[in-house]
Amino acid sequence: MPTVLAIETSCDETSAAVVCAGRVLANVVSSQIHIHAEHGGVVPELAVREHLRNLPVVVREALQRAGITPADIELLAATRGPGLPTALMAGLKMAQGMAYALNRPLVGVHHHEAHLYSPWIGGQPPQAEWEQLQPNVSLIVSGGHTMLVWVKGPLQHQLLGATVDDAAGECFDKTAKMLGLPYPGGPIMDRLAAQGDPRAFDFPRPMLNEDSDDFSFSGLKTSVRYFLDKQPGLADDPQQLRNLCASVQAAIVETLVGKTLRAARRCRVKCVTASGGVTCNSSLRRELARACAAAGLSLRLASPEFCSDNAAMIGVLAEQKWRLGLEPTDLDADICPRWDLAATWGSA
Repeated sequence: MPTVLAIETSCDETSAAVVCAGRVLANVVSSQIHIHAEHGGVVPELAVREHLRNLPVVVREALQRAGITPADIELLAATRGPGLPTALMAGLKMAQGMAYALNRPLVGVHHHEAHLYSPWIGGQPPQAEWEQLQPNVSLIVSGGHTMLVWVKGPLQHQLLGATVDDAAGECFDKTAKMLGLPYPGGPIMDRLAAQGDPRAFDFPRPMLNEDSDDFSFSGLKTSVRYFLDKQPGLADDPQQLRNLCASVQAAIVETLVGKTLRAARRCRVKCVTASGGVTCNSSLRRELARACAAAGLSLRLASPEFCSDNAAMIGVLAEQKWRLGLEPTDLDADICPRWDLAATWGSA
């Protein structure tokens, strides 16, 4: 199996990883949260500036941790899409330049497809557990995306549903902003919710009872805004703030878990997986585990280090695709900011 250098720059994490024979030899992530926090969200112009500044640093560190030199790299991999166009450009062009300079092939990877298989990276040292992979329904949930995918086998998947407006992570962050919490608000809401009452306030569970695998969280966000308008100052009370966080979180989590389990039953799979940044949410992890146990389903959650954007999952997927005969990506290929998951090689 080739030694892979992978690069991920789809949003505001700059990451480089070295993967060989499914083992993650190094996974370096440089976060930009502190830079975007004062703006209340990711600023694309600032993101690409930081990517250009950090890419040489994280690549050098990844090679050092893995104990290899550039000459040892046999395959380059990079996120080609979807994501912020300028951010994607920074990582893909660096990978293409290295591939050209080293005379090595390049694999452009779909960011969401890499998330699909991140729950199968485990152990110490981390490695891809392809031999354990079984048909599953996979929930990918992050700040920009919420989707359900039926994974029928290695690299054989079918998109079941996706968000029609706001993603779950976006709903967390925008609700947190309405509550006066700093960015990124999702993790802060999770911590506050642990001391709150999830039944204190009744917020809608959008599309939970509809015959669809799609998601919609804009209505929940609007409901919270109207609720706060009618009760000004409520969030100034520390305990009521905790209750609000717990109640909003319960609405999001119940929707995610309910639709995931329903899809799993319909697809007749025995396994559920979850990945993406929101999968770090303690309530989501707990409720998915409880629901899967009650339904007799096995559950694979991506490890926290592989939940958010990272190059390890890019390298693991690229290596597997290369092993199965994927043609290399042209070194002058462009980014795919709106790449449809259904159009990826291996989709069914």
